[in-house]
Amino acid sequence: MSREAARLRRQVRALAKTCPHMAEALEIGGMPPPRDRAGGFATLLRIIVDQQISTHAGAAIWRRLEDRLGHVTPDRVMAVRPATLQKCGLSKSKMTYARNLAGAIRSGDLDMDGLEEMSDADVAKALIAIKGIGTWTAEIYLMFALGRPDVMPAGDLALQVAAGRLMGLAERPTAKQLGEIAERWRPRRTAAAIMLWQYYRRAPLAD
Repeated sequence: MSREAARLRRQVRALAKTCPHMAEALEIGGMPPPRDRAGGFATLLRIIVDQQISTHAGAAIWRRLEDRLGHVTPDRVMAVRPATLQKCGLSKSKMTYARNLAGAIRSGDLDMDGLEEMSDADVAKALIAIKGIGTWTAEIYLMFALGRPDVMPAGDLALQVAAGRLMGLAERPTAKQLGEIAERWRPRRTAAAIMLWQYYRRAPLAD
């Protein structure tokens, strides 16, 4: 078992012991797998690519990018024509976001390595300053590339639906409401979010 998997298992079990809702999520969804990714440009771009599309579609676009660029780096993204990125499947807006991110890294406006030493809030601020990166993208990068243990992407629709179902709420909670609910899961909100995603996949009911 990897270190990341062992750490997640400890956090999940701790949540299940202290929160009946998390205990139910674990019983129904089972132990979720770790989602850790290597940090850096390619991972952040992959998160942008995956926004608002299916997992299958995101994977297909990424394969085409790798086939065309080889290693997906800022230099290689900037070296090809924008139309090439669009032919790989990126929408016009995501093509622009990809080039914005690559340009920010090449100019030094964004230091990817330096993010490791920054607080969660400062990481989010640095990332959101790049046009095309929103709060959700920054939070996912914090969770899975930087391994931050206490992040809840409350604006994520699947998390809102899962929390509403799990807690027996009459309506799906808003981002603000989910943020308030998630306070009970500090300082393990990342693991709680992973459990909610797992529960959402294993208990798919009509919203």
